[in-house]
Amino acid sequence: MKTYLVGGAVRDQLLKYPIKDKDYLVTGATIAEMEANGFNQVGKSFPVFLHPKTQDEYALARTEKKSGSGYTGFVCDFSPDISVEQDLERRDLTVNAMAKAEDGTIIDPFNGQQDVKDKILRHVSPAFVEDPLRVLRVAKFAARYHHLGFTVALETQLLMKTMVETGELDALIPERIWQEMSSALNEQSPSVFFNVLRDCGALALLMPEIAALWGVPNPEKWHPEIDTGIHTMLVVDQSAKLSKSPVTRFAALVHDFGKGLTPESMWPHHRGHEKTGLTPLKAFCTRLKVPNEYKELALLMCEYHTHTHRAYELRADTIVKLFDKMDAWRKPERFSQFLLACTADMRGRTGFEERDYPQADYLAECLVLGGEVNVQDVIAEGYQGPEIRTRLTERRVATINTYKKTVSEQT
Repeated sequence: MKTYLVGGAVRDQLLKYPIKDKDYLVTGATIAEMEANGFNQVGKSFPVFLHPKTQDEYALARTEKKSGSGYTGFVCDFSPDISVEQDLERRDLTVNAMAKAEDGTIIDPFNGQQDVKDKILRHVSPAFVEDPLRVLRVAKFAARYHHLGFTVALETQLLMKTMVETGELDALIPERIWQEMSSALNEQSPSVFFNVLRDCGALALLMPEIAALWGVPNPEKWHPEIDTGIHTMLVVDQSAKLSKSPVTRFAALVHDFGKGLTPESMWPHHRGHEKTGLTPLKAFCTRLKVPNEYKELALLMCEYHTHTHRAYELRADTIVKLFDKMDAWRKPERFSQFLLACTADMRGRTGFEERDYPQADYLAECLVLGGEVNVQDVIAEGYQGPEIRTRLTERRVATINTYKKTVSEQT
């Protein structure tokens, strides 16, 4: 029985990159022997165990043989005589197909160390095509290590393109697509995930609402980058600089879905795109089973982001109505996320990356001031029923209007 550190932990050790999880490979052992040593089996389709003290994952070495479609159509062999090299051969990328023995020796049958040095994401073998999830994983790794200079090998790009064309990705289920996408949104350069998928044709297949944004122009005066797809990628990367929340980043990503539906006769203008974007966004969230927290903020961002851009033009009563519609009084943290996504939208334009966005601070202060109006004072004055809401709104409008005049005088 031998134990090896495998996969991402070895890769990230070589890169001197923070290690998230440590996974171990065990050769020369059976399920009974693992259990006898106190390991707790948790894997269903193949034997994975939790270490009795560290809770790290230990998996028996295995080989896989394709038996059906998709990423679940495999027959696994995890007999004790399977070698570490045989196990590594089934892995997706060379940088993930390395193992470190207990004495520190690195087993590297596919030159993963060289690809780490060369900053290349390259598939291990032609068996890569047997698992469609690998296309999404390559895109995710490209996003994770883009800032280090990593790129996808040309031959791997071509293989991914072939997988799209042959329909292998049709077997992907919505939950796994969302899982990889939401994970990619947590990376430093999330735009790379979508660009890699677009280059191989997977984006149009899996996320057509996003793919539809490329080739749609914006007015050059406001969008020097012109193309809506490029703008969207700039926005999602700006959101990654502003917030660690994947919920905020998702809202930034999907805010312009309506522009993908604008008739060409109206280009480069997109009047009403805030409302028209709601239908494709709802369909997107339903299809990929997007969690409600993400969906709710995304819909608010889609419908109201231009309100923020025009904040100084809004009347005080319009601002209060906006807060009411967004339930901002009760959910100020979500409203803060909304403002961050709006800031990313403003900065996600060529030449605007470092611009201040005072509109966000202005609306944040309006919410604070309006929220300080005490409903108990209204009730104490004898108002009842619907009148309470009416008087509360009037006082909030008056308070914000006073602040609005002060800001106007200062500017």
